[in-house]
Amino acid sequence: MENKGDGNRVAMRGLAEGETPPGVVGYLDAEPVAWCAVGSRSDFPRMQRSALLKPVDGEPVVSLVCLFIKKGHRGRGLSAGWIAAVCDYLAETSQTRIVEAYPVEPPAGHRAGADTAMTGIASTFTEAGFTEVARPRHNRPIMRYKLQ
Repeated sequence: MENKGDGNRVAMRGLAEGETPPGVVGYLDAEPVAWCAVGSRSDFPRMQRSALLKPVDGEPVVSLVCLFIKKGHRGRGLSAGWIAAVCDYLAETSQTRIVEAYPVEPPAGHRAGADTAMTGIASTFTEAGFTEVARPRHNRPIMRYKLQ
């Protein structure tokens, strides 16, 4: 199957060997422990079709669409620092000066499910310096960070 196992590995290898990197890998003591998918909105066809993730305005943005912290390293408060590190990287490598993210905001006292947490948690983005610019659904803010 294309979206499982070997199909995913082949697809990811193709992306990684492409001209534009599909994301950033984070290391802790030489061990890869984090991943962040970033790119232009046009790099993500699913976003182009989504009414929920339609552009807020005409500003060019770098979209931060997926965050991952390796099991065993979660719950240690690494996410906000990882987001900030990705933004530092983008400040050096991207001509676009706005980073946009699409996190979830679970109800008070609840955890986000694995199927939605991959976009990040809104409070973590706030901690990393992002501000909300739109809210197309009660639990889905669109947040931005201006690169220096």
